[in-house]
Amino acid sequence: MNEKYNVYLVSDSTGETLDRIFLSLQSQFKNFKYEKKEFFFVRTEQQVDKIINVGLKGDNPIILYTIVETKLAKYLSKKSEQASIPCFGVLGSLILAFSKLLNQKAIHKPSAQHVLDEEYYKRIEAIQFTMSHDDGKKTEDLSKSDVILLGVSRTSKTPTSIYLANRGFKTTNIPLVPNQEIPNDLKNKDFKSCVIGLFADPERLSDIRRNRVALMQENSSSNYTDIKSIKQEVEESKSLFRKYNWPTIDVTRKSVEETAASIIKIIEIKKNK
Repeated sequence: MNEKYNVYLVSDSTGETLDRIFLSLQSQFKNFKYEKKEFFFVRTEQQVDKIINVGLKGDNPIILYTIVETKLAKYLSKKSEQASIPCFGVLGSLILAFSKLLNQKAIHKPSAQHVLDEEYYKRIEAIQFTMSHDDGKKTEDLSKSDVILLGVSRTSKTPTSIYLANRGFKTTNIPLVPNQEIPNDLKNKDFKSCVIGLFADPERLSDIRRNRVALMQENSSSNYTDIKSIKQEVEESKSLFRKYNWPTIDVTRKSVEETAASIIKIIEIKKNK
């Protein structure tokens, strides 16, 4: 139960897919202690040999891999079996099942998902837009946003915006500051872009703000971390969201990914109205 494992992620591409799958997998086991090492762009038998013979160190090794070229995947599996190392292919059986379902042969091409197509350039454009519209910048072209996030300080507006941008959504985030007006465009009832309010528990915000001030060694006004002032900020933000009938999300116990998923659902609902 308390053994520590050495997990090796082997990918023929960037390893992004495999890393996310492993993150989901390990989260299901409370007492799973491990060290992780990643091998990217593994595309030859020589690379596999080097990993098995040199790269694997420590007790209780486990190999997870995403290798779409069938021959190389079988070679890694064979070498792992010879070395008595548990080895699991993440995509192999799924690709085979889809091949049968679609009645067509898979291309088995590494990095096939990283093509420079229209969807790729859409994501790059969204990232550039979002970075230049972070923290209330460039509010003169809000109508170009797919979504606009509002919230008081430390409600995860920036990381959520970046995550959404990576999904292809042009995102603007605007901080709600006491005694500071929101952009006039947002007050227009005919404004088309999706506007969403983010809020969090004041106690939690106070903790996060105190930690940030200590970490950054910043000089901040007492109101920034004062629980009474934060409660007032949060209530005023909620009042603003109600006034304009904007959907809201409580981010107190949500990860950035969970918040983004909720936002995407709201965008889709608005789009289909």
